[in-house]
Amino acid sequence: MKGANNLVRNKFYITTPIYYSNSEPHIGTVYTTIVADTFARFYRLKDYDVFFLTGLDEHGQKLARTAQERGYTPQEYVDLMAQKFIETWEKIGITNDDFIRTTEKRHEEVVQKVFQKLYDKGYLYKGSYAGWYCTPCETFWQKEELHDGNCPACGRPVEWLEEETYYFKLSAFAEPLLKYIEEHPEFVYPETRRNEVISFIKSGLKDISATRTTVKWGIPVPFDPKHTVYVWFDALVNYISALGYLTDDDSKFKRYWPADVHLIGKDILRFHAIIWPAILMALNIPLPKTVLAHGFWTIKGGKISKSKGNRVDPHELINLYGVDALRYFLLREVPLGLDGEYSDEAFHRRYHSDLANDLGNLLNRVLTVAEKYTEGKVPEPKEFQEEDKFLLQKGDDMANKVEEAMANFNPANALTYIWEVVQEANRYIDQQAPWNLASSGNKDRLNTVIYTLLEALRKISIMLYAFMPNIAEEIQRQLGYKDVQFAWDLIKDVKIPVGQKLNKGKILFPRVERKEEKEVEEKKEEQKISIDEFKKIDLRIAKVISARRVENSDKLLLLEIDLGEEKRQIVAGIAEYYKPEELIGKEIVVVYNLQPAKIRGYESQGMLLAAKDSKGRLAILTPEKEVDPGSKVS
Repeated sequence: MKGANNLVRNKFYITTPIYYSNSEPHIGTVYTTIVADTFARFYRLKDYDVFFLTGLDEHGQKLARTAQERGYTPQEYVDLMAQKFIETWEKIGITNDDFIRTTEKRHEEVVQKVFQKLYDKGYLYKGSYAGWYCTPCETFWQKEELHDGNCPACGRPVEWLEEETYYFKLSAFAEPLLKYIEEHPEFVYPETRRNEVISFIKSGLKDISATRTTVKWGIPVPFDPKHTVYVWFDALVNYISALGYLTDDDSKFKRYWPADVHLIGKDILRFHAIIWPAILMALNIPLPKTVLAHGFWTIKGGKISKSKGNRVDPHELINLYGVDALRYFLLREVPLGLDGEYSDEAFHRRYHSDLANDLGNLLNRVLTVAEKYTEGKVPEPKEFQEEDKFLLQKGDDMANKVEEAMANFNPANALTYIWEVVQEANRYIDQQAPWNLASSGNKDRLNTVIYTLLEALRKISIMLYAFMPNIAEEIQRQLGYKDVQFAWDLIKDVKIPVGQKLNKGKILFPRVERKEEKEVEEKKEEQKISIDEFKKIDLRIAKVISARRVENSDKLLLLEIDLGEEKRQIVAGIAEYYKPEELIGKEIVVVYNLQPAKIRGYESQGMLLAAKDSKGRLAILTPEKEVDPGSKVS
């Protein structure tokens, strides 16, 4: 709050995870940071004292190896990567108040003090550790957790490691954590993630390794320098080291802690909702108010990743559509907490439908009629009719709805409420038809309609600021504001000044022709086959006689099929979707004249047909009615 009473302003402290500096910013890190920036901007709009922290995790074995492979020292490499993150956040307009790096002296000193404090309080003890270690994930796994002998998180090979370590007594905090979560249901959001955390704690917490002796690129343990602090522990402390915890100047810590929101990806939920609060409890520090875990962006049901070759480059999207279009799509397309399906087509559709046709067209139409009929100035309204009051009231109600949506961590809903006003304003201008009012000579009514539309756009611009700051500023400039004005109390308490000179400018969202569209169409043409080529494919109905799993494979089934005059065997990758006993007696469609292939030592004499949707569901193609095995499909 502000004003003559000098009351202390509300504070809002939001963090992103510190991103591992082993790769450049991608759509996942951009999404998290844009979401955090939106909340930071929103609470600044409400005159909160906001502190927004992001940064980089720069220690660990994986990073040291990557640096060596690329011809850098670890410090040279992280310095290079840090610059790329900083440049990307500047390009997107991220308004972080601090950028913490774990190689900074201010961070290292706090980590060592925290570690010493935990040791002095008896929460760290020396032991030895043996387990399967995944270097890319910087994580130890037990044998039963591995998937086909590989890391369950990333699917890559693991290596057996044994070393001396200091354990953190995580097991001591099972009951306190459960009690805290029960008393503070808002601590983990969404509810599905909270249930996941509760279930994991109830399954039994074990003490965890907190140091390494084989990793030198890390922070030395103050009381045993041959050990370095395990990278996960080192990284978590950033949330308080950036605030000056345990330093001579801890004023930021006293002002902003506890964090209001730790925004994270769901893959690091256990670190933030179990290990981190246990460390804080051990330090006797209040816990964050909310750990907010968002989902992943997927393409055709699969997680986006560089290794899969389906990486989405945010820089390309920005260069093609603009920063605010990227912000809008990521915030609007999916409710925060759920996985989101990305496609170029969906992005393109949102851009032209919501942004160009709805918002951009509205601003252009309103300023065009004002330019034509009121000399490009804000006219003085006369008597407001019910339809005018309805639109203006809807603008006021929008603020209440947006506020509630953001309090419930749902920026997608907040944008939906803003767009309800955008769409209502478009309906209003169509229904009131100012061009007809002008031709009929009804000047007073014309002025009132144009004023109502301009005032609606002013309200929309303020509400858009947290989500699409550049567009919000451009709308205000075109409304004639030389100094853009964004504050929560302006939505209802201030009106657009009568007589203000409007400044119709550039189209907000110019039409974008996707360069891929033509290429895709050409590729589709190249992929089309003639009817004669199709006739070469011999499809037949077969009945499954027997089915069993292929040894040492989670995906393959060996099927014996009846084709009427002959029997064959085929190998099919459907074991994840069908049990062998479910297939016996089922009629399926197979490619009869496919050249045989050797799969895991078995000859596969054909291929069954199946369909798989974007959600990963698979179904075998079967005839609607029973027909004789060997029947041709045509």
